[in-house]
Amino acid sequence: MTEFFQNIPKITYEGPASDNEFAFKHYNPDEVVMGKRMEEHLRFAVAYWHSFAYEGGDPFGGRTFARPWFGEGMAKAKMKADVAFEMFDILQAPFFCFHDADVRPEGADFAESKRNLEEITDYFAEKMEGSKTRLLWGTANLFTHRRFMAGSATNPDPEVFAYSAATIKSCMDATIKLGGENYVLWGGREGYETLLNTDLTREADQAARMLEMVVEYKHKRGWKGAILVEPKPQEPSKHQYDFDVATVYGFLKRYGLEGEVKMNIEQGHAILAGHSFEHELALATSLGIFGSIDMNRNDYQSGWDTDQFPNAPHEVALAYYEVLKAGGFTTGGTNFDARIRRQSLDPEDLILAHVGGMDMCARGLKAAAALLEDGRLEANRAARYADWGRPENADMLDHGDLEGIEARVLADAINPEPRSGRQERLENLVSRFI
Repeated sequence: MTEFFQNIPKITYEGPASDNEFAFKHYNPDEVVMGKRMEEHLRFAVAYWHSFAYEGGDPFGGRTFARPWFGEGMAKAKMKADVAFEMFDILQAPFFCFHDADVRPEGADFAESKRNLEEITDYFAEKMEGSKTRLLWGTANLFTHRRFMAGSATNPDPEVFAYSAATIKSCMDATIKLGGENYVLWGGREGYETLLNTDLTREADQAARMLEMVVEYKHKRGWKGAILVEPKPQEPSKHQYDFDVATVYGFLKRYGLEGEVKMNIEQGHAILAGHSFEHELALATSLGIFGSIDMNRNDYQSGWDTDQFPNAPHEVALAYYEVLKAGGFTTGGTNFDARIRRQSLDPEDLILAHVGGMDMCARGLKAAAALLEDGRLEANRAARYADWGRPENADMLDHGDLEGIEARVLADAINPEPRSGRQERLENLVSRFI
């Protein structure tokens, strides 16, 4: 045991009446919701990077956190892992997620970085033998190091492309070895700062080829997990090629990959793209590419990706409404891609941020399930489109042409009047469950 989380108890469910801040008020892992345990619905994951690699910096200031594992070398990396698994145990977290750069020190070259990743992967495997926590997904950090300043797969330098491909392979190997259920690709630098030096066609072709190789390697290894792409519109690049769900789907269709790749959708990224979280989830479901979520929120006054823990009941409930409508998670889950504020210095802050986030998601899930079981929202939606079920209207959509439709409008003297969309009434209905 380390001393970092000393005197912090294991978090258990005590119910809404509890005044103990080190207890769940709404997240009861064993509570059955729509025929399934809450833990199995939500599939919580702790983000290794925000919880253990983030130093408390921002664009205008450096490290504020004092963590005993900050520093170079494998000994520090293993201490970080010890602390991480202690936190997983305190929270009883089912899963965690990581980038390679979060868990191993950077080597002098790729070979040393790979050895470091393999060593920490073996250490993780040992830790997991005595833990309930499994790996939801792994990924490669192809954006922090200066070599990736012009992208990884989209880089104009073939050697950076090659380095990126090798890094992805090593991270996929680690993910597979640890029993990970998904592998995520986020193109943090896959975009451009100016069109003056950018060949859009070439960069798209390179990105597609890298993704094709990832899919090919998955099948070569016989791995049954999901390949996920995480959209984001900008930041750090001015414009990123994985702007939103619709953009990524268009890219997948363009290169014939829509049957191989699904989406890992983040609340904060959806907001940066000008969408709501539930819009992105509903669209991914409609397109058949919904996979997993990163749960967080942005500060709506700041205009950038602040990665805060969720605390808005309506937003969370509407998100899980779409998840439940999609049939729930399969390999995916709820990853807290969220970090504590740079002034939240204490170990307790890190634990309690997750407790609050898990409780908020549990509240949202229960509200979403009750709303779905109530059925009135879906009944109103179905009623709005009910006339399309009439034979003459279904035939118009399936077999009609402009001439025939014009003749029908004239013959039947069709002169439609607008119908209410009932938005406020439906918003009131939703609010009753939240």
